[in-house]
Amino acid sequence: MTAPQTVVFLLPDLGGGGAQKVMLTLASHLDRSRFTPHLLVVGGAATLPLPDGVTVDRGNATRLATGIPWFVRRLRRLRPAVVVSTLAYTNLALLAAAPLLPRRTRIVVREANTPSASLASLPGFLRRVQPYKRLYPRAARIIAQTQAVADELTDIAPAVRTSIRLLPNLVDTEGLRAAAVSPLREVGAGLRLVGAGRLTDQKGFDRLVEAVPQLPADSRVTIFGEGPDRATLTNRIAALGLDDRVRLAGFQADLAPHLAGADALVMPSRWEGLPNVALEALALGTPVFATPECGLAEVADKAGDAIRIAPFDSDLVARIGSLVADASRAECLQPNLLPIAYNIEIVVARFQNLLDDCLV
Repeated sequence: MTAPQTVVFLLPDLGGGGAQKVMLTLASHLDRSRFTPHLLVVGGAATLPLPDGVTVDRGNATRLATGIPWFVRRLRRLRPAVVVSTLAYTNLALLAAAPLLPRRTRIVVREANTPSASLASLPGFLRRVQPYKRLYPRAARIIAQTQAVADELTDIAPAVRTSIRLLPNLVDTEGLRAAAVSPLREVGAGLRLVGAGRLTDQKGFDRLVEAVPQLPADSRVTIFGEGPDRATLTNRIAALGLDDRVRLAGFQADLAPHLAGADALVMPSRWEGLPNVALEALALGTPVFATPECGLAEVADKAGDAIRIAPFDSDLVARIGSLVADASRAECLQPNLLPIAYNIEIVVARFQNLLDDCLV
């Protein structure tokens, strides 16, 4: 019998981001008769729980750049069959270090955001050297969450076309619904809306705050997450006199009950890859209102009216405002709205086939 192949998942940190959560879920659900998962965490925050039965090496680097020597040494010692990375800056660091890795190590990178947005966030000197075009061809396989992301990758780096594989985010629907069996909802008769994500310009929560005065007066908005824009958002909420209508609730490790109890998840993002929180909301029976930039068009094609997409202006706000509040959502879990293509069993099986394909 062939020994299981070691698969290393390289993460910059264990923060509460959707990309990290997807990687941890994939690692914890690999077939152990075929693959042995191993986590390398460069450093940073540690808000996500570690999966049971998965070996973890943690570095103490405060920045990814200073952690490169650490993860290269670990990979040279582990000699994995495959290294899997996500987030553009981690992918680029790993691919830049590829010549230093054991010769037969295959690299799989997962594009967690739209490549154009990831490029725009890089320092100018890095953009000028065209890192996607230079480094992404070193990957054995490139995971795109949606066709739109795959198309952008091909436009930026035409040579990677044959290496791209579509693999959507995954949701442990059964575990998620078990965690939300007692939904949580703010008391009151009006709409109860939820937003979730890092408090940054990307997520567009400033737009949501500005729109609250256009919603029914008894509606309430709770935004879960932390980030550099907290002070700015807090000040704007106060300036608009919305302290009793908008709450910045901070990071919440167990978001499921709050999603389940809400009338809707609102996603005013300016750009996304495929936001996992939207899939989780659907699995809990909660509809999603999102901007076109959220990357949810392919999900909406399968989920129908469970996702409403419109520009974040009076159109999307009017659609949100037309919702009918349902206080009974606090009493019982609603039916699952998530298309089956995003269920954990299906996505994990496709991911393992991708790993097998790399190893041929």
